[in-house]
Amino acid sequence: MKYFIHLTTLFIVFSANAQTNLYTNPDFETIAAEHNIIAIIPFKTTVKLRPKAMKNMNEDDFTELQVKESENLQASMYSWFLKRKKRGSLSVDVQNNFKTNAILKKNEITNENLDSYTPEELAKLLDVDAVIMGTFQTNKPMSAGAAIALRMLLGAYAATNEAKINMFIYNAEDGKLLINYNKRVAGSLFSSSDDLVNILMRKASRRIAYCK
Repeated sequence: MKYFIHLTTLFIVFSANAQTNLYTNPDFETIAAEHNIIAIIPFKTTVKLRPKAMKNMNEDDFTELQVKESENLQASMYSWFLKRKKRGSLSVDVQNNFKTNAILKKNEITNENLDSYTPEELAKLLDVDAVIMGTFQTNKPMSAGAAIALRMLLGAYAATNEAKINMFIYNAEDGKLLINYNKRVAGSLFSSSDDLVNILMRKASRRIAYCK
């Protein structure tokens, strides 16, 4: 029985890690040497709920759910970089996510219209040297409030967490892609956005020029 459980665990870990694509610009280190501050833009987020869940939510609630998930992921990623900065293993500063979001809100940039702006435009608006942005898909909300609300509404709404992140880092000056990291995670490896970010950045950090 223990052997079976061990094999099952290995399968879940393998499934999560096998579906990974990572591209790094060969000039990333040279470009990053000129950078002083970067910003994390809330990832364009899609929550794919079961039909039963969708029937019990109105459009405004669903939009708010996706915004909360996006901001929750952004906060976890900001926290991850901040910890590295405090340890002295990050070569740049990271703009406070509250400031980032306030600037975006003042300019009416939302989860719905984010695609209308280029990385250069966003970086100029935020006054940073590079932006981290991307897309995030999940079948189960991870922000505490949303998760509790759905459980009260639907009970056990999903047996397994599934998430897919496509992360990009763009240079502010010319919009050049510095890194692209695409990862799909499925199984019981994570239950919060902090867990997911740790899984995501475990491998990506080795290729991010800002990380020492």
